[in-house]
Amino acid sequence: MTTTTSPTLAMDEKIRARRAAGARVLHLGFGEAGLPVPEGVAALLAQAAPLNGYGPVAGTARAREAAAGWFARRGLPTRPEQVIFAPGSKPLLFALLTALPGDLALPRPAWVSYAAQSALAGKRTIPVPIPAEAGGVPDPERLTAALREARAAGAEPGVVILTVPDNPTGTVARAEHVRAVCAIAEREGLALIADEIYAELVHDGTAPPRAAAHLPDRTVITTGLSKSLALGGWRIGFARLPEGPWGERLTARVTGVASEIWSALAAPMQAVAAHVLDDPPEILAHIAASRALHAALARAVHAELTAAGAACRPPEAGFYLYPELTAADGGGAALAAALLERHGVAVLPGAAFGDDPAAPRVRVATSLLYGETAERRRRALSAPDPLALPWIADALAHLREALDALTPTSG
Repeated sequence: MTTTTSPTLAMDEKIRARRAAGARVLHLGFGEAGLPVPEGVAALLAQAAPLNGYGPVAGTARAREAAAGWFARRGLPTRPEQVIFAPGSKPLLFALLTALPGDLALPRPAWVSYAAQSALAGKRTIPVPIPAEAGGVPDPERLTAALREARAAGAEPGVVILTVPDNPTGTVARAEHVRAVCAIAEREGLALIADEIYAELVHDGTAPPRAAAHLPDRTVITTGLSKSLALGGWRIGFARLPEGPWGERLTARVTGVASEIWSALAAPMQAVAAHVLDDPPEILAHIAASRALHAALARAVHAELTAAGAACRPPEAGFYLYPELTAADGGGAALAAALLERHGVAVLPGAAFGDDPAAPRVRVATSLLYGETAERRRRALSAPDPLALPWIADALAHLREALDALTPTSG
């Protein structure tokens, strides 16, 4: 099989090159959290630098205990033995897809790497449209039929991935939809992977609905620190596997995969994880400030999009929007190309997320609007009104001009 660079990473490299060449580009194409590292966490990493030995594959006892407590405080009692750490949640997702039998049922649209990893693991992907209200889960009313049709075509469904909250739509799946998908999975004998990387960033501060509450024996949760603490470059991911015989067998298989691929999360990063997952007050305050900033910018960009005539679900979590610009010509790829080439606005087409290529839908990421320097990002994080900061106001004006030029019928 052939593979290509992830569309999100390819977009980021492309825009960095354009900017380095002097082009003015509004970067709305990459889902980096776009915030500075908390000072105390940076100091902790420096102190942990001498920890240069290999550690246990699943993680140190201290880090796993901290993660277990972190899950427990969020309503999911967890033993340290249920936790596995990795260099980012992406390797964990791939290890799970490698270890779990059966083909993958996937919401459409969904984050770019799920289908690519499924193909790398030798699985078929069974796309199921999302409900109208929010993304991240397959529409329960269409899931059973999709599974039946897939089996008739020779597929063997075995796994469903849920993303709650969702990337690319920036929404939170409705509790009744999560519950219904869990009931179908239980009836069909499917395993669930719940990607909860954005769970700390629900804009109103509430907890998202969790599949593990409905199907605890067959739900694996993956998460990490790349979004809530903007530590994407540090690559700290962890997973919670179920209790019971099924979960224990899966834990052994995933640990075996990990031992051959990444050996262990870097020891200094485990020290960081052990600290922040204890939920010290300064970390919780930092996440709360981040959540407020993400919400403010996502709402502001949503207002610009809808003013230009786009159909777009209101943002509910994280830093994404998924508009359909009905006045634009062509599908998502043509729309993204026009925005970049004519107006200097970088977005990703919906087709990158498995959507209909003919639909004029794109994913917009708002998290790189906070500033191009660490000082500007710090100011955005602490500003009472981040929209009043001149660089953020300029970015919104740039977007407004592009949308007005792209869709002149919007007024």
